[in-house]
Amino acid sequence: MFDSIALRLSGLFTLVALLVFLLIGGALYLQVDKGLGLLPEAELDARYSVLESTLGRYGNAEHWGKVSAKLKLLSEEDKRIRFWAVSADPAYEYGTPDARVRAFAHGPLGMRDLTLPGHAYPFKVLVSQLPAKEQRPPLRFLIAIDTETFSQTQHHLLVALVSLAIVGVLLASALGYWVARIGLKPLIKLSHEAQRLAPPRLSGRLQLSPLPPELKQFVSAFNATLERVEQAYSRLESFNADVAHELRSPLTNLIGQTQVALTRGRSAEHYFEVLQSNLEELERLRSIVNDMLFLASADQGSKATQLTTASLASEVATTLDYLDFILEDAQVRVQVEGDAQVPIETAHLRRALINLLNNAVQHTGAGQVIEVRIEAGEHQVTLAVANPGPAIAGEHLPRLFERFYRVDASRRNSGANHGLGLAIVKAIALMHGGDVFVRSEGGINTFGIYLPA
Repeated sequence: MFDSIALRLSGLFTLVALLVFLLIGGALYLQVDKGLGLLPEAELDARYSVLESTLGRYGNAEHWGKVSAKLKLLSEEDKRIRFWAVSADPAYEYGTPDARVRAFAHGPLGMRDLTLPGHAYPFKVLVSQLPAKEQRPPLRFLIAIDTETFSQTQHHLLVALVSLAIVGVLLASALGYWVARIGLKPLIKLSHEAQRLAPPRLSGRLQLSPLPPELKQFVSAFNATLERVEQAYSRLESFNADVAHELRSPLTNLIGQTQVALTRGRSAEHYFEVLQSNLEELERLRSIVNDMLFLASADQGSKATQLTTASLASEVATTLDYLDFILEDAQVRVQVEGDAQVPIETAHLRRALINLLNNAVQHTGAGQVIEVRIEAGEHQVTLAVANPGPAIAGEHLPRLFERFYRVDASRRNSGANHGLGLAIVKAIALMHGGDVFVRSEGGINTFGIYLPA
């Protein structure tokens, strides 16, 4: 309903104002209501204190006539006030009490409410007892005040408080919306700036000044995100070019060889050679596609779930048996040091080991030794594959685990390596909750992975 932040803030201001008015108005109404409720009783007490001495002074019929005249005068002066005197002797009664008043008079003494026919509001009545004096018997004296005025005052106060609350809430809502619009102007400006940023123009950044401190944090985070998006976009463009290059080479070979074979009649042996060559290119295409699918799955957050605790030295030995012919052709030896028991997904880890060892073999001269070192730490296990070779420049080290990245820009040996091996090693390490590392020091290049202990 409230899509606009300004409307949401205005709504919040309205709720806060409503709550404040309810609390303050409710407290004020209760206090005034309590005070108004005490006024009739206070007025009755005051009037009775004035009449008490007069009522108790006279004890014969002659003098009681004077009391009746005074009570009549007081009733005429204030129409809200009524007096009744109820006695066993009609000569000492006042106010012509009916059966309802008589029954009420013989009830408990003190302040009580009496409802009379024809009156919407009750009377507040003070019932007192006057003892017998001389010829006058004991009697009950009632002084009553109509509460209509007090009730109407309470009603008017309630209406006034509700009206003020409604006006205050509406005013707070309008002012809140106006204040919110003013406060959101910098955000609206940033929104317009952000709308102008779109690929391939990602080099622009939102301005940090002049902005409120709260928005500066947001802009800094947004600019940092934009920096990462720009880098990712650049890598994606490079990655797309690399994919096109890697797929174009085998496809070009397949098309060229097939076209040459079809230009004229060939012998069965020649067609066999062409098909065998095409099969190699198709195998390379399949390898690239499979590796790309694996990396896409890893990018979506796939984790190694089928974990079994195994010996890393044993897994390295199994991998070396698989690579025995490759090592023999390259005339290199592999030396394994250390061991550790870690939870791994065997198939994935062996794939990472094959890629690490293949990478080392390709860059190791004949007769040299590749070292595999396994070191167990308190929180992680390090598996490093080190081979002697030319130093790798420092600017290349952070990117060696990127897809299709090669130190040699001329792409030599592309037929044997399509540049995804180390990227797959990193993906497998991340799937196990680990990471990768690379070092080039003293003529030794070391590639490895960290695994949780």
